[in-house]
Amino acid sequence: MVVHIVMFRFKDENKSENIEKVKAMLEALPREIPSLRSMEVGVDFSRSERSMDLVLTSTFDDRAGLESYRIHPAHQKVVAVIKEVTLESRVVDYEKEA
Repeated sequence: MVVHIVMFRFKDENKSENIEKVKAMLEALPREIPSLRSMEVGVDFSRSERSMDLVLTSTFDDRAGLESYRIHPAHQKVVAVIKEVTLESRVVDYEKEA
């Protein structure tokens, strides 16, 4: 199993609205992308200096499934919006026993 974790820091302009928009778009992806086994999207409440604003944790059967997700048109549509409304992101991809 492959776990894909991404954290985002959003721009200040329309921050709350953009976080909710991206969250909803991400949460719709499991219905559209067959290789996506699970997805959890969380919004930070601590708002500390070290905090990111939103985290995505998703799982795939294997690296090929992650790659299928990465290039899927529905995912690319979300990526385009994310690039417009975020300042930065961090990612970790790792394999684990199912």
